[in-house]
Amino acid sequence: MRSRHAQAARLLKPPRAVIDIGSNTVRLVIYEGSKRAPETVWNEKVAARLGRDLSETGRIPQEAEDEALAALARYALIIRDLGIEDVQAVATAAARDAENGQEFLDKVAELGLEPRLLSGEEEARISANGALGAFPGAHGVVADLGGGSLELVSIHSNACHHGKSLPFGTLRLPALRAQGGFDQRVHEALEDIDWAASHPGPLYMIGGTWRALAAYAMRELDYPLDDPHGFMLSVEDADRMAAELVDAKPDKLSNISGISSMRAEYLPNAAALLRPLLAEFEPESLVFSSWGIREGLLYSRLDAAQQARDPLLAGVAAFAAVRDSHVTDATLVSAWTADLVENSKPGDERKRIAAAQLAAALRRVEPNLRLNHAVEWSLDKRWIDLSPRGRAMMCAALVGSLRRTELPDRLRVLASDDDLREGMTWGLGLRLAQRLGAGTRESLSHSRLLRENGALVLQLDPERAALAAGPVESELSMLADWLGLEAKISVG
Repeated sequence: MRSRHAQAARLLKPPRAVIDIGSNTVRLVIYEGSKRAPETVWNEKVAARLGRDLSETGRIPQEAEDEALAALARYALIIRDLGIEDVQAVATAAARDAENGQEFLDKVAELGLEPRLLSGEEEARISANGALGAFPGAHGVVADLGGGSLELVSIHSNACHHGKSLPFGTLRLPALRAQGGFDQRVHEALEDIDWAASHPGPLYMIGGTWRALAAYAMRELDYPLDDPHGFMLSVEDADRMAAELVDAKPDKLSNISGISSMRAEYLPNAAALLRPLLAEFEPESLVFSSWGIREGLLYSRLDAAQQARDPLLAGVAAFAAVRDSHVTDATLVSAWTADLVENSKPGDERKRIAAAQLAAALRRVEPNLRLNHAVEWSLDKRWIDLSPRGRAMMCAALVGSLRRTELPDRLRVLASDDDLREGMTWGLGLRLAQRLGAGTRESLSHSRLLRENGALVLQLDPERAALAAGPVESELSMLADWLGLEAKISVG
């Protein structure tokens, strides 16, 4: 049964569904929560491979069409049974390029869906909007690799600019490589995209096959996180690994976590495509995104004010609100502990607010589960616009809020010792704020925490003097010892 808060949130922010009819897969994704940082609650796909014969016959094969329509009929029923009214259905390269593409879309419409056929330019722009939503302020080139095409888009100043759709989708690459002269053909196609070659910034990699490349790289580099979203790879490492993958055996690749058998089949050809991409564009790095065309559809519909919202704080607020933890209280706690901060860098304040809200949400978890949740929420849950360093500092803060100072070893790969110490300081401060008066606004509004003449001083209004008894002295002493200060309580 849904909690009262979850039911209220669903009424205020009703679920949205996106049906993505791609060349490779037909997928239904249902989102709930914040409009700025929607959370996936259902994700189902069928690998119908509608575009598998485009290079040979130019048509969608009957078997693929039947499989796709069966999946779409199921999706239509699920959407109706769940009462979801906000539904977007889009079709991309296979339906766009196939001779019988319109006939297929007419059959989709008969299921009660309203498929929108995207042009190559629209597909590229919407995918790029997914990257803009996931990485605010992104400046570079989006490379969205689908089954039927490769979309390249310039992004900067929070907008999409130049764009190009090329027929280099994963389903077409085997035939192109078999014809010979593959590298030369790719180089010639990319030579006309001079705006990408002169564009500073990274390549933002969108698509399941690129994420499989990220999974391979993460294993090779012994990367301590599992989610490929936001993973950054140097050009040198990317080119070296692509050279290794060009002749790799799919059956061995599929044994790697995060690489399905289908992606293992596509990965060698995608690696062959990547090498000339790197040579022509010379990007600063590769950044992998799990947000693409589906999230781009949602982000594109937001007004400017909604797009400008911080996606980390929006996502944390939606996640924690159902656990009776609210951003207003987290902001107050962050301000109350502000004098503890010593080595703050730009953007750290938003991380402290997010950590404060998650630390309050941990209080709603059974005590024996809190440590696992602290690590999972900070390191394993997908947060938008949170760097690996930020994840490590939030993890340290959540562990510290549980009165623990031992941290998982993998955090030291993600952040410096100084950063982790700063995160731990946040957490111990959050714990003191919670323990002072059960985290109430009244207890924080009538008290103050500050450094003063080598001491950490907790100041209390006279009517709140009774709060100093019990665990508060112990928590204040622990925090002061951590900072190398003397603990003092001052009333008045």
